[in-house]
Amino acid sequence: MAHKAGYITILGYPNVGKSTLMNALIGEKLSGITPKAQTTRHRIIGILNDENYQIVFSDTPGILTPKYKLHQAMVSAISSSLSDADIILLVTEPGLKFTHDEILQRIINTNLPVIILINKIDTIDQIKLEREVENWAKLLPKAEILPVSALHKSNLDLLKTRLIKLLPQHPPFYDKDELTDRNERFFVSEIIREKILMNYSQEVPYSVEVAIDSFKEDESLIRIRAIIFIARESQKAIILGHQGKSIKKLGTEARLSIEEFLGRHVFLELHVKVSKDWREDELQLKRFGYNLSEDKEL
Repeated sequence: MAHKAGYITILGYPNVGKSTLMNALIGEKLSGITPKAQTTRHRIIGILNDENYQIVFSDTPGILTPKYKLHQAMVSAISSSLSDADIILLVTEPGLKFTHDEILQRIINTNLPVIILINKIDTIDQIKLEREVENWAKLLPKAEILPVSALHKSNLDLLKTRLIKLLPQHPPFYDKDELTDRNERFFVSEIIREKILMNYSQEVPYSVEVAIDSFKEDESLIRIRAIIFIARESQKAIILGHQGKSIKKLGTEARLSIEEFLGRHVFLELHVKVSKDWREDELQLKRFGYNLSEDKEL
């Protein structure tokens, strides 16, 4: 049997379940999952390997209208992922209206296979689901439509079978023992940022970026020093909390999750630094791993 391999772009609005879907398909937690938007800011690759195929999933940031250069970089990640895709998975949920005409037009004009995944089908009845399928069939008549529940893994085996059939014949793009193209430092920073999203409210979580300043391993544990960058001085006190209680709680939760992810004991040191308006600072964004040079048009 000829080997198959290809890139699958996972596309959709924030909180429709893109990261939950990829994690379920891969069998590992590679993308953060929270009820808040911007949980995924970068394009994250997840690789599903088999003797006869390799599926390279691209979990993209949620589709949004840019307010900052940070958002432009997130849009660039979506555009880049669409440009090298072999198959497009458009993830949506019941009752959600798709209003980004540029993306719709790009999907309509593509010659690539497109599968619309109506996620969270466990939240609606059969009549409403049939209505959803009819609406999407009118909007994108050439696309396949598959109702799923990423959370409960409903119809994911069917989805995987369909993806394997649609994959082009190609040698593997990555070594067969790889799960992602990202390193441990990246996932550690994402775990810390995910805990910030869960522990703080209002604008603060969206004004935060996390950088790993040092990552040192010895026989007994891994020593990690992370810097939490915030956009304004007033946010520093919120991150720290009264007598440092908030950041201590954050550090404990993050350390436990990092230890689970790495399978090692961890000593985690957190620091907070003000980087004024970093979301508009191209140099800072590049340091944080965002690419502003790609085509921003969708």
